[in-house]
Amino acid sequence: MAPTDILARQHAKTLEHWCRLLQVPTAVYTAREKGTARKELLRQFEGGEIKIIVGTHALITEAVQFQNIGVIVIDEQHKFGVEQRLKLCQKGKNPDMLLLSATPIPRTLSMTIYGDMDVSVLDEKPAGRQPVKTSVLPQKSLAEVINRLQVFLNENPTLQVYWVCPLVEQSEKTDLMAATKRFEELTAVFGDKVALIHGKMKGAEKDAIMADFIAGKTKVLVSTTVIEVGVDVKTAGIMVIEQAERFGLSALHQLRGRIGRGGEEAICLLIHAPYLSKIATKRLNVMRQTEDGFKIAEADLHVRGAGEVLGLRQSGFPEFKIADLSEHQDLLYLAAQEARNILAKDPELQTERGQKLRLLLYLFKQDALYKLIRI
Repeated sequence: MAPTDILARQHAKTLEHWCRLLQVPTAVYTAREKGTARKELLRQFEGGEIKIIVGTHALITEAVQFQNIGVIVIDEQHKFGVEQRLKLCQKGKNPDMLLLSATPIPRTLSMTIYGDMDVSVLDEKPAGRQPVKTSVLPQKSLAEVINRLQVFLNENPTLQVYWVCPLVEQSEKTDLMAATKRFEELTAVFGDKVALIHGKMKGAEKDAIMADFIAGKTKVLVSTTVIEVGVDVKTAGIMVIEQAERFGLSALHQLRGRIGRGGEEAICLLIHAPYLSKIATKRLNVMRQTEDGFKIAEADLHVRGAGEVLGLRQSGFPEFKIADLSEHQDLLYLAAQEARNILAKDPELQTERGQKLRLLLYLFKQDALYKLIRI
């Protein structure tokens, strides 16, 4: 399951290439599938004829039933809510689950600390990939940015640019920059080298625009966060994000990940409003200082909290009586590992160490441990 139609179809195309050689049937299922074709896919899913299914949120609708779903892979898992991930799991009998993300949300990071999830970390860039240079600039630098883009594009005929805005259309209720307005302004400068893409467009229209960008016909792609995940254009080397203070750390990191994928030097420009809050300043500084997804997730954890471990909230700070999740991550991880080791060797908690653990659990339940520590 992937969060966007573009990403789902990209995965489906990759899998189809591999699976054709293995004679494994695959299919893609999103909201774009309609009528007879949709009914036939649903019949094949329920009958178990399709072995690998790639889709969007459409997979969690009631109409979709699987014969025997054994493995679930959720890409860009931070884009889905707790209930959405749970709905997909409930379509099978305790299926295995693999969650993928370049920037784990704070809740996910906290789940790893509690030992509720095993983690595999890829901490290296793909071969030949260079670090992305990130700069933070005020809105008043916009004219200079556009002038520099003209120079870059003239000097590098293959170079391409993403220009991201927070909204599709301008609204009287907000001062956020709209993609449609910025598209018109950039078209006056770059002519037909500019294209616009956003989530309100029909699937075929988005496909055509992305095809032109991938082919190099379009040099500047003005967009909303619809290109945040799954877009892989090797010649895209510059990312401009307007009003970057309005985006979360995860979204900013994902957007920055769209450039520099071909091995060339890439630049990310974070354009911000004249006045920033302390939290916004902190977020933008984090983006300037690191490209490490886990470090960014940890910073996000400090800023907005991990939410409820046993609930649905994915942000906010749980009210622990002893531990501070943002300060004691290493200790909590070690405690979870130690508890696992004790239970593995002594499931009934009969040894001396087991009895100590049993006492700790009892004191927690009685709300006595906190009182003892305070005394």
